[in-house]
Order: sequence, then structure tokens, then C-alpha cells
Amino acid sequence: MGEEENSYQGADRGKGEPGEGGRQISLKGETDEVKEIRSLLEQAAPEAYAMGWDNSGLILGRTDKEVKKILITVDVDDNTVDQALLQGADLVLSHHPLVFQAVKRITDEEFIGRRIGKLLRADVAYEAMHTNYDVCRMGALVAEKIGLKECVPLEETGEWQELPCGIGVFGILEESEELFSFGERIKEIFGLEELRCFGNSRKIRRVAVCPGSGSSVIDQAIAKGADVFLSGDVGHHTGIDAVAQGMAVLDAGHYGLEYLFMEDMKQYLQKQTGGKIEIFTMPKQLPYSVIL
Repeated sequence: MGEEENSYQGADRGKGEPGEGGRQISLKGETDEVKEIRSLLEQAAPEAYAMGWDNSGLILGRTDKEVKKILITVDVDDNTVDQALLQGADLVLSHHPLVFQAVKRITDEEFIGRRIGKLLRADVAYEAMHTNYDVCRMGALVAEKIGLKECVPLEETGEWQELPCGIGVFGILEESEELFSFGERIKEIFGLEELRCFGNSRKIRRVAVCPGSGSSVIDQAIAKGADVFLSGDVGHHTGIDAVAQGMAVLDAGHYGLEYLFMEDMKQYLQKQTGGKIEIFTMPKQLPYSVIL
């Protein structure tokens, strides 16, 4: 096999191919239910690939609910719930789970309960694709956009489509770049309003990437000899300690790279459903304001 075939994630990795031993399925019936949409989601990023602490999968709703409209989002906040009801969504698909741990009470006295109550009363089903998506698709998506080659998992967790998979990606740029120039390119590619940098500008080529919150795999990035680590939610001491060990850090924020989930899954589901289902996304919007 060629270099790209041997690498962890080539340009087309995770973009609609069936999982290991699976077969491509699409929806051709007159009506589609939640359980059928879930089968398509399983093809894209099987729930079994999620981390043990995660809460991916169908969290609310009926599997036999007919689906004509899907709303895709990163987070399920109050605005997302209101938009789902306003647009008449039958299914909400998010990256981050609305519920991570067991909920003892669901009442209108706390914000999670109010969101759950609104969705249940409107008979809106809700599915989350979190770390299973990170393992099977997110890393490949970001690596492709920034031009990484010879990619391998940053933290290997198993095998997907007959290749190693895991959290984050480590790869090599085609040519060396100045750190600050690379940072400017990252800002342009992902439309970032801000990008924090730990470390001084120098030539870089070996890049580790972990979209979202990547501090848990920063040691793996250092161990692989990365010149720079692109991630989010990197703490003050974590950043300066990485620099002391020879690796620069670019912090795009938790949302800065993960918003790609929305358009990626929209395109995937549109292709798999043949355009029969109306699919819309929440607008790309930081959950905070940048005061300059």
C-alpha cells in the first residue's frame, strides 16, 4: 500500500465509509425513524468507540419517532432547544452531551431539567456524538485541513477501518513553517477570532492536534516529539511547562476547532439520506465574547 493508505487517516478517512466489517446503508423508504438515522450515525462513528466516561448515543426520545428535520449543534444550550422547537426539529444531534452523568431529578427548577423537559414535551429525540466522533472523524478532519501527512493517533485507543485510531492526531507538515506564520494560517483556516500561543516563533514541522480540550494528551504530544501542539482549554501552567520541554502550544479554545462537527455531519447525513430529510445547523458562534 502507498504512504497515504498506511497512514492513520488519509484525506478521505472517516467520510462516510462503513466501519470495519460493515456495509454502506442509506435511507430510501418513504419515512425514516430515529433508529434508522442512528444506524447511519453508527456507520460514521460507532458508539462503541466512545470513552468509558462519556455519554454518547441516544439520550432522549423514541427510536420509532419519524424524522423529517434534524438540527445539528456543538452544544445543547437554551438557544439550541428553542431553535429546535421553533424549526420543528424531530431530532437534535450534538457533539457535546447535554447530560454527562446520572440525573437524580428532572424539574423546571434547574436549567438541565428545563431543557430536557422542553424536548420531551415536544417529542424531540436527542443524540450525542462525542468521543466516538473524536476518535473516528474529528482528528482526520482537522489534520486534512491543515495539511498533515504521515498521521498517527496521538493516544491510540483501538482500530477503525483497519487502521489505528484514537484521541488526537500527530503528523508532519509538507514543509517547515515559522510558528507564528503557522498560527496565522490556523486562524484563517478555522475563522478564529483569537489564538493563544505559548512559546516563541521558530521553525516547526511536527504537529500534534487535539480539538476541544487536549491537556490530557499533552504528554503524548511531547513524547512523540511534536514541535507544536494545537488544541484548546490549555491551562497557564500546562502551557509554560510544555514550552520548557521544547514544545510550543497553540490554544484555539474548546469551540475553535470542534464547530467543524456541524457541517461535517450535515454533509454526511445529506448524502446518506439522499436529501429527503431537512438538516440544518446552529450558526457558528463562540460561547463567549472577545474584548479587544
